[in-house]
Amino acid sequence: MILTLVILPLLAGLLAFVLPQPVLRRGLLIGTALMHAAITAVCWKATPTPALDGWLALDAAGLLFLSITSFLFLMVSFYVAGYLGQEANRRAMDPEEGFLFDNAPEAAFIGCLLLFLAAMTLVTVSQHFGLLWVAIEATTLASAPLIYFHRHHRSLEATWKYLLICSVGIALALLANFFLGVAATQTTDNDFPMVLPNLVAHAANLQTPWLKVACVLFFVGYGTKMGLAPLHTWLPDAHSEAPSAVSALLSGAVLNCAFLGLVRVQQICVAAGLGDFGRDVWIALGLISLVVSAVFILGQTDYKRLLAYSSVENMGIIAIGVGLGGVGVFGAMLQAVNHSLAKAMLFLLSGNILTRYQSKNIAKVRGLLLAAPATGLLWLAGFLAITGTPPFGLFLSKFTILKAAFDGGHSWIAIVLLGFLAIIFIGMTTAFLAMAQGEPDKTANQGEDRWWQIMPPAVLGFLVLCLGLTIPAKLSGVLHQIALTLGGAP
Repeated sequence: MILTLVILPLLAGLLAFVLPQPVLRRGLLIGTALMHAAITAVCWKATPTPALDGWLALDAAGLLFLSITSFLFLMVSFYVAGYLGQEANRRAMDPEEGFLFDNAPEAAFIGCLLLFLAAMTLVTVSQHFGLLWVAIEATTLASAPLIYFHRHHRSLEATWKYLLICSVGIALALLANFFLGVAATQTTDNDFPMVLPNLVAHAANLQTPWLKVACVLFFVGYGTKMGLAPLHTWLPDAHSEAPSAVSALLSGAVLNCAFLGLVRVQQICVAAGLGDFGRDVWIALGLISLVVSAVFILGQTDYKRLLAYSSVENMGIIAIGVGLGGVGVFGAMLQAVNHSLAKAMLFLLSGNILTRYQSKNIAKVRGLLLAAPATGLLWLAGFLAITGTPPFGLFLSKFTILKAAFDGGHSWIAIVLLGFLAIIFIGMTTAFLAMAQGEPDKTANQGEDRWWQIMPPAVLGFLVLCLGLTIPAKLSGVLHQIALTLGGAP
């Protein structure tokens, strides 16, 4: 079953490059997404048997992020099928500079999108640190052409920045793998595979100095891909210039892939007695991310870049939760789920807004509630969700992290977190309300939103609302298991 999860989108992606008809390619995209989601759902009923001598296996953390990835891809696939039908056989207008440009071929876009799913799936099921590194690098290579779908100079610049910065980060993560291997050379097993269960079982025998160096390099390497400040600089450009459906996956799924890599590192640190060392790094990077995101959200003029910096903020909150340990880990994982759903929702809606207003400038988008009532109402709901307003799920996860800070004697962290959350709330309120209110500009495209523009974000928003009212027992159990592996349980 694990191999099927990886091979299915891989083969579908290769097939998409050669299918002659757009309807066949879009059908392949949706069909693959449905099959992948169905297999993932089965994994909640019965844990798949490990494959390749334990290199591929699905533990609690892997199952959580696999489920997020698969569900988001399913929602995005419906959106993309409609979007590509709208974009077919027409040249696009650049919303900022006013010139016409050609999009990339549809076959390449769908093919890379499916390969992207295969790479993200491989991340979630990889237990070997070398294979995990390969999978995270594969997510970069598969997603880069997607960012360059709108083939103009800004998207090219964003793509190269994404490739360059993430490749430097992943190179440092490769070096971290070497140091981890050195740390394991003095264990009782002469032939020591770098598989997570083995490393955790023999963690007490790992050489502490080498393990600490590996930990720091992993944080720099995978922290770059996760979007933790000050390593986040690729993220605003890539999220802003990519098609909105791709931005939804970048923010809602691919950041989680790097986060999962760091969770694996923290598992080893905890088992080796270095849990406090790792937690200090988590908290430091989390606080820096909050500061940076607050500074750039205030006065932001581009609503897609606003959402990108909101991702930096949420990655910081998640990092702080993991750093607090115990109930904070539970809150961090719940925050990751809620953020993925809410941010994917908002990025999909940003695509609707861009189509209607032909601008990413907040000042040029007004009267959204009158011009497109369905999009406008969902946009306001998404704003309430992402800022942690009750009864949406992000309120519950943020409250859990704050409670962990106060209960753990880290009141100063809680106060700093509350302060910057207030600043960020002011900045996002200014932008969202300015876009929703007033009379729409006469240049705004009129007409009803189509079902594929509304259904996916509406489903995502409904789930975020449900998670604020109740946490399903199955999900709560998985979050508890993850918390246990990272040094504590709620």
